Amino acid sequence: MVFKIVAGGSEAGEGEPWSSAEPWRSLLAQLARGEHDALGQLYDLASTRLYRLALWRTGNRDDAAEVVQEVFVRLARDHTRLAGIDDPRWWLLAVAHRIAVDVTRRRRRRKAEAIEDFSSLAASAVDQGRTVDAERAWALVARLSPKQREVIFLHHFAELSFAEIGRCIGVPAFTAASRHRLAIASLRRLLGGGR
Repeated sequence: MVFKIVAGGSEAGEGEPWSSAEPWRSLLAQLARGEHDALGQLYDLASTRLYRLALWRTGNRDDAAEVVQEVFVRLARDHTRLAGIDDPRWWLLAVAHRIAVDVTRRRRRRKAEAIEDFSSLAASAVDQGRTVDAERAWALVARLSPKQREVIFLHHFAELSFAEIGRCIGVPAFTAASRHRLAIASLRRLLGGGR
């Protein structure tokens, strides 16, 4: 099975039912039973969110696509171990996070693309005044460290609690909360500095 990442615009998985773990558990149970059609359904639900997390973490479209591809390769390869996963949503984000960290380490010498170039990651605005504010906020978020951007993404876009973020990225909940607090403080400083 070949997966295609659609970067930018309205991607598959937009508006997925992220609020309930049950559909995700059902799909992983199907995969664990060898029902491989569930992999495509899971991809449709999760690929956009995983891609965006990977893009926030790696800062590179090709690397982000590689991360998502590797997540689904691992799901297909290790499908028999999936039935016991309690909450597939944060588990998938955790797998994507670990792969993104590995990809980033392997490609550290290559210059990352500017995150400002990824308009699909920015919040949409409904009027011109909000568009200016959203663009300014987006430019400021892009100046945060990858770890801080990742926590901002997981908390505000993926709507995970700090405990869930901690489980996802492998740090204690208070470390996730601390990174978030530091990111918000940095954004406030940047906003106050007028830059």
